[in-house]
Amino acid sequence: MRIERVTDAEEVHRGADLFDAPPIPEATHRFLSDPTHHLLFAYDDAGRPVGMISGVETTHPDKGTEMLIYELGVAPVARLQGIGTALVSAMADLARKAGCYGMWVATENDNAAALATYRSAGALEETTFTLLSWDLLVDSPGQT
Repeated sequence: MRIERVTDAEEVHRGADLFDAPPIPEATHRFLSDPTHHLLFAYDDAGRPVGMISGVETTHPDKGTEMLIYELGVAPVARLQGIGTALVSAMADLARKAGCYGMWVATENDNAAALATYRSAGALEETTFTLLSWDLLVDSPGQT
């Protein structure tokens, strides 16, 4: 297995099965053109993409820069082989080299596989928090 940073939209589409939905060309271009957005693929010995992790550097004036793991995916045929843990470790190495002071991720409380992967890669569990989100593609309350 090897892990490489992906910088080409054609390669993103070659690993399309690793994402939740088919890559959107405009979003792929925007993601890949931003130097603070990172996409790593894990490849099997035959050169097929079998895992991916994406991360985004976030910077705040009073905190500095940290890495947010945005998404992690491993092909079903490649699970339980340490690929997810290797991808998380590779993203942590990239974050250190980029000068990030920390890295974080959020996942569902019942996602045992993700929790095990992140813990095996050295993540420490913090206190529980409530996640609130906005769906910006629908009208706001009170608007018609």
